[in-house]
Amino acid sequence: MIKSNAHRGAYIHIPFCDHICHYCDFNKVFMKNQPVDEYLDALAKEMQHYREDGLPETIYIGGGTPTALNEVQFERLFIDIQKNLVHSSVREFTVEANPESLNEEKLEIMKRFGVTRLSIGVQTFDDHLLQEIGRAHKSADAANAVKLAQTHGFDNVTLDLMFALPGQTETSLHESLERAIGLGTPHISIYSLQIEPKTIFYNRMRSGKLRLPGEDIEADMYGQIIFELEKHGLHHYEISNFAKPGYEGIHNSLYWQNEEYYGIGAGAHGYWKGVRYANAGPVKKYIERVHAHGHARTSEHPVTVTEKMEEEMFLGLRLMKGVSTSHFREKFGVPIDQIYGTQIARLQEEGLLTEHHGRLSLTRRGIFLGNNVFEAFITS
Repeated sequence: MIKSNAHRGAYIHIPFCDHICHYCDFNKVFMKNQPVDEYLDALAKEMQHYREDGLPETIYIGGGTPTALNEVQFERLFIDIQKNLVHSSVREFTVEANPESLNEEKLEIMKRFGVTRLSIGVQTFDDHLLQEIGRAHKSADAANAVKLAQTHGFDNVTLDLMFALPGQTETSLHESLERAIGLGTPHISIYSLQIEPKTIFYNRMRSGKLRLPGEDIEADMYGQIIFELEKHGLHHYEISNFAKPGYEGIHNSLYWQNEEYYGIGAGAHGYWKGVRYANAGPVKKYIERVHAHGHARTSEHPVTVTEKMEEEMFLGLRLMKGVSTSHFREKFGVPIDQIYGTQIARLQEEGLLTEHHGRLSLTRRGIFLGNNVFEAFITS
């Protein structure tokens, strides 16, 4: 019997962008001529719908580009969130921001409405690479945005970086890491570039016009990242995330710990009451569905017990602390070895998985071959 869990988060999606980056496959649209005010109306209505099921412990506004909203729209968004979702026990309130659209007025709005954490999309401090990947800001803009946020009292700032970019060298990566570390933020997220369908980079790759670092260079870059960030006191707590103690991302940790969360907004995905769901992606369709039903779900999938166990493993193993064997038994009513004994033994023999103090976690080698480990637990 699976026990219910009180932990929950709320993800709110703002799909609007002033430009489209070459690698981005998230649900997004150009800001110009979009029904932004009508979209905010629908967001407020969908928040009301989920409020009836209980208030979240974490709130995360992502995109798209949330800071692409103008100041009036931006403030209105936070008024609606405060009315419907904010309460005294919110543990973390995060907003994604782009350097070119973050200003003093928006920082003051976020401070006034209780935002506790900013996630600033920097990607790289190499101006040539920023142009190559279609970003609208320069490296100086990114540094200035971080400093501006810090002067407005935001001490919990995370930098979002990328590596294995087209034409990126290990020297360029090292220089970006040095610039990032020098800004003194307590959290850095850094992801390798993934080429996804329906992106500019995907089309370039198919036509042979995209030059990417090979797998060996990408692995070397990842090793360099781990070494440099840990050397400067940012501990490696998740495959792609590094933080000073006490600054680990709480909202994203809900995902990795397989907890439930509301997905609010066009194209948002949620996991609630044992059901994974997806909202309508097109903005106008999203607005229509919310006004008709109170929510915008277009697909729902009740997660089976087997799937929940699989997710517990491949999500939990992203965390360096790994998966608790006692928690697994408490949650699912069976010992972990009864379900995954064969896979665990094989991965331990291959040097990819280890068990220590009742927790299964990736070895150093396993961190570099994480996908091989995760795939071993997908049986359904």
